[in-house]
Amino acid sequence: MVNSIEEGVSYLRYNRFLKWFGVASTIGMLAILLGGALVTKTDSGMGCGRHWPGCNGQLIPDDITAEVLIEFSHRLVTGSVGIFIVILAIWSWRALGHVRETKFLAFMAVFFLILQALIGAAQVLWGQGDFILALHFGISLISFASVFLLTLLVFEVDQKFDTDKIRIDKTLRFHTIGVTIYSYFVIYTGALVRHTSSGLICSDWPLCRNNEFSLPNNMYEWIQMGHRLAAALIVVWIGFIAIKAIKHYSDQRVIYWGWITAFGLVLAQATTGMIVVLTKLNLYFALLHSLFITLLFGLLTYLVLLVSRSRQKK
Repeated sequence: MVNSIEEGVSYLRYNRFLKWFGVASTIGMLAILLGGALVTKTDSGMGCGRHWPGCNGQLIPDDITAEVLIEFSHRLVTGSVGIFIVILAIWSWRALGHVRETKFLAFMAVFFLILQALIGAAQVLWGQGDFILALHFGISLISFASVFLLTLLVFEVDQKFDTDKIRIDKTLRFHTIGVTIYSYFVIYTGALVRHTSSGLICSDWPLCRNNEFSLPNNMYEWIQMGHRLAAALIVVWIGFIAIKAIKHYSDQRVIYWGWITAFGLVLAQATTGMIVVLTKLNLYFALLHSLFITLLFGLLTYLVLLVSRSRQKK
């Protein structure tokens, strides 16, 4: 009896440490994403020159400029958080290996973290085209979503929301998966705006030039207006899904509140995107813009996970 109690206490302590480790890893991944966005938005990508993993020929740079500080700090955070994520993946694999999604998410978190680090290193050492660099944020986003979902599994969020009783009809299944895939396209176009320096090519909003209605005149205007159109469509799409969830899923709170939250996040993302243009790329609003799309993508992937687990609603 005593041994059983001691084992139970030991398990709870072990589980509590894993939960805090998951939270720390998720926050760390968020720091990597925002740090990468900061590097891009401040043009600090070459702060350490063509050197990696060192900086300007040194392991630790002694000539600290703003660009060096931003780029080198981003590398340090990525390396440190990378160790956390590898530990989280192994720990979750051992502790939650019986949960269906654990091993897949653990692999995805580590694989895409390494992939985004390699793409970043390749850009520093050899340089890459804008269309390839635009994938960097999206790849980091997959790693973030994997870590985020692992953390939710550790906290047993599914049990708290009774997700084993969820029933989702065929239409909502289609829209959930479809809008999540589409969100990745929206994210890519947004990253392309940053990497091609198209952010100020259209100084007005919502049109490129509000005093006239015309098609874009060059590639940069096409990229900017293409992203705005893609962003407008996802706002409408998620709004439509949220209305459907409010009408038909009020008895399933994780679906009901999940889509209401998703709509709030996509509105915040669209609003900050507008403000970024009107304030001529204000850094704080630009980082908020990246934060909201990151949180939205994480939520959408969780809703996809729920779809994969749910039974079909007649």
